[in-house]
Amino acid sequence: MPINGMHHAAISTPNIERIMNFYKENFNCKDIKSRSQWEKGSNNIDKVLDLKNSSAKQGFLSCGNVMIEFFEYSSPEPQPMHKNRPVNNHGHTHFCFDVTNIDEVYSDLVSKGINFHCPPQDFGQVKATYGRDCDGNVFEIQEIIDPKYPARVFND
Repeated sequence: MPINGMHHAAISTPNIERIMNFYKENFNCKDIKSRSQWEKGSNNIDKVLDLKNSSAKQGFLSCGNVMIEFFEYSSPEPQPMHKNRPVNNHGHTHFCFDVTNIDEVYSDLVSKGINFHCPPQDFGQVKATYGRDCDGNVFEIQEIIDPKYPARVFND
């Protein structure tokens, strides 16, 4: 199966600038200037996230051999996380596997009974979708199409 390895972990936050600065200042993560946002009505994104009328800011930091992706959702309204939550409570939004042929990987995983929110969606530079592991945790598979995509970690 053409799995390249882990690409990024993602964190949902109430303040994207504050948390990105924390990781830049404390862990020497590099701002790759990959920022975006989407407004309500982005159907492809809503399908992948399995949310309705989502909107958020998004950004990446490079942390050596892996990226951290950050989301600041404005819709649907997120529930706050207890600042000192025990480590056994749920937290991070998802982790991502970078793949070479997303359609092949998706079909193989579906044939094994793994559930996805939707088939892979084409976002131009990237094709991606989210699935659920056996405990219900969210993971992403993605194929970076654009060789100059700033968040690219693996080369062909």
